[in-house]
Amino acid sequence: MASQGAGLISEAINSQPPEAALKAEARHSLVVSEKMFPSQTRDVPSSEYASDHEHSDRSWDVDLSLFPAPTEEEEKNLKRVAGSIPWVAYSLCFVEFAERASYYGAQTAFANYLTYPLPHEKYGAGSDSGAIAWKDPKHVEDKPGALGKGSQFASAIVLLFKFLAYTFPIFGAWIAEVKIGRYRAILYGVLICGIAHFIQIFGALPSVLRKHQGLSPFLISIFVLAIGAGIFKPNILPTVIDQYRHQRPYVKTKKNGEKVIIDPEMTINRISLIFYCFVNIGAFFPIATVYAERRIGFWLAFLLPGIVYFLLPLLLLATYKKTYCQKPSSSALDALFKILAVSFSRTKGKFWSKDFWTCAKPSVLAAEGITSWKGKPITWSDDLVHDVHRTVKACGLFFWFPIWYLNNGGIGVVANSQAGAMTTQGVPNDLLGNFNALSIIIFIPILSYVIYPTLEHFRIMPGRITRITFGFTLAWISSLCGAITQLYVYRTSPCGWKATSRSCKQVSPLSVWIQLPMIILGAISETFCQVTAYEIAYARSPKNMKAVVMSIFLFQNAISSAIAQIVIPAIKDPMLVWVWASPAICLFVITVLFFIRYKKLNDDEFMTEEALAVDNASEIEVELENQSTRGASTSRSVVHEKTGFRSNKETVG
Repeated sequence: MASQGAGLISEAINSQPPEAALKAEARHSLVVSEKMFPSQTRDVPSSEYASDHEHSDRSWDVDLSLFPAPTEEEEKNLKRVAGSIPWVAYSLCFVEFAERASYYGAQTAFANYLTYPLPHEKYGAGSDSGAIAWKDPKHVEDKPGALGKGSQFASAIVLLFKFLAYTFPIFGAWIAEVKIGRYRAILYGVLICGIAHFIQIFGALPSVLRKHQGLSPFLISIFVLAIGAGIFKPNILPTVIDQYRHQRPYVKTKKNGEKVIIDPEMTINRISLIFYCFVNIGAFFPIATVYAERRIGFWLAFLLPGIVYFLLPLLLLATYKKTYCQKPSSSALDALFKILAVSFSRTKGKFWSKDFWTCAKPSVLAAEGITSWKGKPITWSDDLVHDVHRTVKACGLFFWFPIWYLNNGGIGVVANSQAGAMTTQGVPNDLLGNFNALSIIIFIPILSYVIYPTLEHFRIMPGRITRITFGFTLAWISSLCGAITQLYVYRTSPCGWKATSRSCKQVSPLSVWIQLPMIILGAISETFCQVTAYEIAYARSPKNMKAVVMSIFLFQNAISSAIAQIVIPAIKDPMLVWVWASPAICLFVITVLFFIRYKKLNDDEFMTEEALAVDNASEIEVELENQSTRGASTSRSVVHEKTGFRSNKETVG
């Protein structure tokens, strides 16, 4: 059986592509419709492109009939399903889990660490570690703390941290794509964050807090942590999706004889959902953190994320040899800047002009006798101009997201302050934020394996813009829930409209669990907005710009933090109702305008040829090896698909 498999692999690799594939009809940068795949073959990549890939020393001359493109009739009649996900992608998702567990585990403790003083200074109870006397009924409603800087200072620092953590990805993406490669950038980010965790743990030791010297090491640690996270974050998801090698629609036959279309959009959607699920499994880790800060102290609250984080180097080393790594190249970014320079120059900066992109096409320039630009020959193609237009349009779409971020959990630490003014009955005031992650963990499998396949089966799958619009709607409803809750906290608190001030030592009789609807709605909103934006960032960018485009999306979080900094003076009693309601009103208006502006993109092409320029030889070899071990017939022209979440059984959807 092994010899048959080896012979089959050799035959597939040594076979020549059909003569039709060698015709010059194919565009260098063809835009592939998500509903139509016009050719079953593609041009053999150049040696220049092949050299851009690590761990890829395989022949490009493969029989692509193993991945037959659907005919027009099959496009109309066959069911579309997601493809299988490589185990390496799951391994990298686990890397993301560990990084996010440490990141969110530490970040969750920031609010109380900064806002409230050491308990022994306020009530004569607790310890120098910041923990409270939680066994004493008199202090069951106390809040753990360390620095005692108040909610405004805490909000400012938390927002500054978020701003830095989502601004540095632009630098992290650039250095990865142009200088060191994504995988090496991930490694560097891990090492830098490790240093940050060490400083954070040191600054929270009781001996340091006792001397009131905890602020300086804390500020240094969050700055270093923001740098490390900024280098890591924009590169991890493109690397995960890159492991899915055959990003084109093709026909496969199940064991029961049913033919289905393996849809790359559905597959990338599933990968993004699973990735985001791992993110939120990591984000669920702060449950341990909030109890650690409350019962033991902040040194343990920061140590636990650090312990998880130190697993990352081992995970990355274990998966390195099996990971497809994109080598750095400046060609895509160079072409982008040249095309933009030509367009701005020829339209005199009128980026809204209908001819803004057309005037940069080489065919248009050649018709005017222009064959060089600033003394250098024009090397890009008409189709590359189209691809750059798609990429820039995607980036423009992302700039609608900052207001959504303001509605996702409230501004700064306003949700924590609200919870601190409610009856907790011993529940940490920052615990409920973890139900955001829990809701996502529960909802994503339902969305990926039940809701989306069912909608696709009935051919009513909502488009990308519709999904984002629905997510926006859930977010502003969530903020309205927060505003209503805050209003009733004021009305029921013994302190009235000063319910969240430090001078108020009593709480509202309202249970903190009333915050759950707001939290759950915000969580579900993320599965539609955040995940869909991930897909767009990957699909609408050339291969050496995926991390850069991802970083531009992440930067929207930084913009929202900057906006939030402006309203920090309002984060105090009695203005908190409007701190919730104002973003909700703004997002309602933006939701309507967003859908009107971008609804046509629901039917836009999903991937460009640049995004599809991947090494198909690798997955063909692996698939053929799988066939040989399963005793697959060598006469089949289609390959059976193993799909499913952590399962080797054949499933659909």
